[in-house]
Amino acid sequence: MTKKTDIVIIGAGPVGLFAVFELGLLDLDCHLIDILDRPGGQCAELYPEKPIYDIPGWPVISAQGLVDKLMEQIAPFKPEFTFNRVVAGLEKLADGTFRLTTDENEVFEAKAVVIAAGGGSFQPKRPPIPGIEAFEGTSVHYAVRRIEDFRGHDILIVGGGDSALDWTLNLQPVARSVTLVHRRPEFRAAPDSVNRMRALEASGDLRFQLGQITELRGSDGALTSALVKGPEGETEISCTRMLPFFGLTMKLGPVAEWGLNLHENTIRVDTEKFETSTPGIFAIGDINWYPGKLKLILSGFHEAALMAQAAKHIVHPDERVVFQYTTSSTSLQKKLGVI
Repeated sequence: MTKKTDIVIIGAGPVGLFAVFELGLLDLDCHLIDILDRPGGQCAELYPEKPIYDIPGWPVISAQGLVDKLMEQIAPFKPEFTFNRVVAGLEKLADGTFRLTTDENEVFEAKAVVIAAGGGSFQPKRPPIPGIEAFEGTSVHYAVRRIEDFRGHDILIVGGGDSALDWTLNLQPVARSVTLVHRRPEFRAAPDSVNRMRALEASGDLRFQLGQITELRGSDGALTSALVKGPEGETEISCTRMLPFFGLTMKLGPVAEWGLNLHENTIRVDTEKFETSTPGIFAIGDINWYPGKLKLILSGFHEAALMAQAAKHIVHPDERVVFQYTTSSTSLQKKLGVI
């Protein structure tokens, strides 16, 4: 089933989220697609507690705090999100509409496309475990797309960050058993998540194993157990599903195949509209390049504002765009729900 919208935004990081606000002021509907399982991009996934000092009006704000504020800001425009997806294909139809296809064969159609994918798409790092490739896609997964797919399984989760702890807690109620493996007793996750995990460990509802995976056992893609080398030797853990969270790498990904004018793994754009070499496709944030480019979140916010004005002309070419200020326009304030 094809989903239709005014604008598809590829990437739900801070710049993609702010683009929703600027486009929403112009009555344009947005659908965001992101490879991660939540909004926020690098800010949410890699350093949620990192302080940011150069957001106007905020002497200091955490990365996750910024994402939370942006989500609050765009709430009046009711954007739609599709997570855990990669936009694998993009084509321009005869009527000028763009058709986008995800790696799960979902189809979206939009009048304009905004690429706000940061440094590119996040790709999970494969752990250095011999023969892991034979189990990928059947027993070994790098993301949870449907919790029900893990119901009743013996789940082995590997890692010590927020993703590992979050999924340990979220899957424990539906799994037959959950074992969390980390190479050291300290975690990089939110303290509350660690405390909840420790409580479940103390009650016997999950197992924590200190060490590293050295071998996977099973056949025909079906995992049966894993060997863990820890301080006291090697332990075999029964498991039918494994979720390794070893961090992410960033690649330009399928975007590189879309025929856009590239500059050293970034997308060249103009500085009037932040449009790419393909009319109707825009690139904002760290994914783009132009002379004098600064890879700052605040630069991406500026780019989103100018992009939105150009996108409005593409989606509604017959409508006159009247520039308004949110401080004085009652129509904009009504859209924002403040009057």
